[in-house]
Amino acid sequence: MNAVAPPVRLPRLDVTGRLAFHRVLLSEWTKLRSVRSTKWSLAAAFLFTIGVPAIAAAVVSHHWPSASPHDRADFHPLDVSFVGVQIAQLAIGVLGVLVITAEYSTGMIRASMTAVPRRLPVLWGKAVVFGLTTLVLMIPAVVIAFLVSQSILSGRHIDIAFTHAGVPRAVFGAALYLTVIGLFGLGLGAIVRNTAGGIATFAGLMFVLPPLMNVLPASWNSAASPYLPLQAGEALLALNRGNQLAPWTGFGVLCAYAAASLAIAAVLLVRRDV
Repeated sequence: MNAVAPPVRLPRLDVTGRLAFHRVLLSEWTKLRSVRSTKWSLAAAFLFTIGVPAIAAAVVSHHWPSASPHDRADFHPLDVSFVGVQIAQLAIGVLGVLVITAEYSTGMIRASMTAVPRRLPVLWGKAVVFGLTTLVLMIPAVVIAFLVSQSILSGRHIDIAFTHAGVPRAVFGAALYLTVIGLFGLGLGAIVRNTAGGIATFAGLMFVLPPLMNVLPASWNSAASPYLPLQAGEALLALNRGNQLAPWTGFGVLCAYAAASLAIAAVLLVRRDV
C-alpha cells in the first residue's frame, strides 16, 4: 500500500473488563475501509467481474455467424459470464495479502496487538470482515455479469437461462470462490508478513504451479492437478466436470487450503514476535 492508513479506533474492553469481539470487528472494518488500496482493489474486482464478460459476450455475438462448427461445439455460454472472475481473483487475492502485510510494513500491527494482547482475535476479525465484505460485493457483481452477458448472447439465441440445472450454483458459487480466494491470500500474507513475498507466494500457488504440473508424467498430472487450489475452486463454476472434482468437493478442497493457511498463520502469530 502506498498510503499510510489514517488513525483508527482500536478495540476497547467492555464493562466486564473483557475484550469484546464486536469491537475488534469494528476496528478491522475501520482499517479496511480507510485505506485507498482497498477501495481500488474492490472496485477493480467489481468492474472486471462485470465488464469483461460484457465485452466477451459482445465479441462472441459479433463473430458467431462466421464461427466454425468446431468453435460452436466447444462454446458454452456460461463460460463467458465468468471471464471476469478469472481476472478479479487476482485483485481479491492480492488485497487479501495486503490486508495483513500493510500493517506490518507501516508498524500499525504493534498498536493492534497492544490493544488486543491475545492476538488471535485480530486475525479472526480481519478474516470475518474481509470475507463478508468480499462476499457482499461479489454476489451482485457475478449476478449482474451473468444477466448482462446472457442478455447480449440472447441476440444470437446462444444464451443459457438462470433456471438451467447447475447455473444458480455456478453463479453464486463464483462469489463464494472469490471470497475464499481472498481469505487464502489473507492467510498467506499473515504467514509471510511481507507484501512482495505474500503476493509472490499467492501468485505462485494459484497461477504458476498449475502449468508446472505438465512436467510430471501424464497420469500423475491428471491425478494431482484437480487438487490444486485454482482447479479445485473452479470446479464450482463448471457445469461439465471434465478432469475436475465434483463442484462442492472441489470447493471444499479450496476451503481447506484457505483454512490451512489461516491455521498456520494463527500458530505463527502466537509464537512469533510482532
